[in-house]
Amino acid sequence: MELFVNGSKLDVQLEDEKTVGDVLKAFEEECQKINTTTVAIQINGKNISADLFEEAAKEELKDDTIIELKTISQAAIEASFEEERKFCLKLADELKSVSIYLQSGKDNEANKLITSLADLIDNICHTASLSALFPDKFGNLLIDGKTLPDFFLDFSGILSELEKALETKDSVLTGDLAEYEISPRLEMLAKSLEV
Repeated sequence: MELFVNGSKLDVQLEDEKTVGDVLKAFEEECQKINTTTVAIQINGKNISADLFEEAAKEELKDDTIIELKTISQAAIEASFEEERKFCLKLADELKSVSIYLQSGKDNEANKLITSLADLIDNICHTASLSALFPDKFGNLLIDGKTLPDFFLDFSGILSELEKALETKDSVLTGDLAEYEISPRLEMLAKSLEV
């Protein structure tokens, strides 16, 4: 059997493990000791989704069995949140200039900021979904008294308004939303990401 974790081959000595499930269980026990968890499993080149896991776990280990795992650590999530927190603060400040950019014909600069906002939100949502794997550390993450999903549910209404303002080329509303609605929310979000 060969075991790869995040693309690197591990030198593994089997003890009493007879099935793929035995290996996965032993691996997960070791991961828990270092605040890491498995996020993807591939066995002999086949992705194992949650609905296939039980059957795959019963597979007998053979010399040619290849198990590939992807893991994520609590520390990696903390590092991602920290990067996103810093970018939130930077972008919150820059968004205050959107109305000036739009009024002075610098639409490209304004559009770059809006694209950065979309990318940031996508990244934070991805990190937040992974953070749910570590509820002891991230389970109480609140933004202005709201859970992350509730915060983004409220935020999505403002983002929809922004999208409509961009479509109708309403530069005043776009600038106002960026400066008075989105920027303060990014600052609140940044404050909550101090983990």
